[in-house]
Amino acid sequence: MSERKVLNKYYPPDFDPSKIPKLKLPKDRQYVVRLMAPFNMRCKTCGEYIYKGKKFNARKETVQNEQYMGLPIFRFYIKCTRCLAEITFKTDPENTDYAMEHGATRNFQAEKLIEEEEKKIQREREEEELNNPMKVLENRTRDSKMEMEVLENLQELKELNQRQAQVDFESMLEQYKELEKRQREKEKEEDERETKDMLERALVKRLMDSDSDSDQDQERGKEQQKKHSAERPTDILTTDRGPDTKGPSPAGVKRQKVESWEKSVGALGGRGPLGSLVVRRKPTATVSVQQPASGTHTATDSSVEPAQTCVMATASSSLAAPVQNSSSLSLLGAYSDSDDSSSD
Repeated sequence: MSERKVLNKYYPPDFDPSKIPKLKLPKDRQYVVRLMAPFNMRCKTCGEYIYKGKKFNARKETVQNEQYMGLPIFRFYIKCTRCLAEITFKTDPENTDYAMEHGATRNFQAEKLIEEEEKKIQREREEEELNNPMKVLENRTRDSKMEMEVLENLQELKELNQRQAQVDFESMLEQYKELEKRQREKEKEEDERETKDMLERALVKRLMDSDSDSDQDQERGKEQQKKHSAERPTDILTTDRGPDTKGPSPAGVKRQKVESWEKSVGALGGRGPLGSLVVRRKPTATVSVQQPASGTHTATDSSVEPAQTCVMATASSSLAAPVQNSSSLSLLGAYSDSDDSSSD
């Protein structure tokens, strides 16, 4: 299989290029080419702006009877992107640029116009100097004055530069940096001082709160200790609380034996909350109780001798006991006990 793209064609031995027929094409024929707009332009029909570098499918032709030093000049046809109006421009090999023909106006052409105007003035001046020698002298004096003015302006600029050169910008920048550094350090010190004061205040407040809390805790502890010391469960074992006594008993003193009837009734005769309701028995009662013990008996006494003897014995024993401040209720309890025993 032969290659599709070959560089060397095969020519047979009997090939004669003169026998190949030539196509007769017109000289002003046009070709379709792809190009970009060479400059900024504005359409005269609709006012649309066409910027430099925009791509177009243009028609190209050779301009007839126009050449520059043997170089042909080409013309290009494009259409406006908005109204489809035809715009034409051609090459300008003299100025290495493109020239606008019709259909649009070229933008940003001020520099080119100024250059053309300067060239025109220079050409006219040269023509005048050829025929008029006085004009040459005037032009020279004018040029010398212009040169003197330019030199003076340059001297003034140099003096200004020297004045500015005397100012040491580096030293100014260093001073400014030092000032900024001092200001930052000052601000930093102020911030540190403020934070330190805030911390000290917070610490003092915390200490005051802790002291007040500790004082309250101490007071509560003291109150609880007082309560515990006032109400100790071991005080019952070390105190002797008789019917007429209060408070703890002295060390080494044993508690007296309390009878069964004194546990329930005899305690009422003490100095408790019910002590004011009990009336103590007068001393005369002892005499009346002791009379039956002298031996005089009535007729009725003989009938109940066993019971009276028991009552007399209990009364005498109670009177002879060391506890002489017993209440009347305690005696009644004794009598009641004797009656029950006698009945039994």
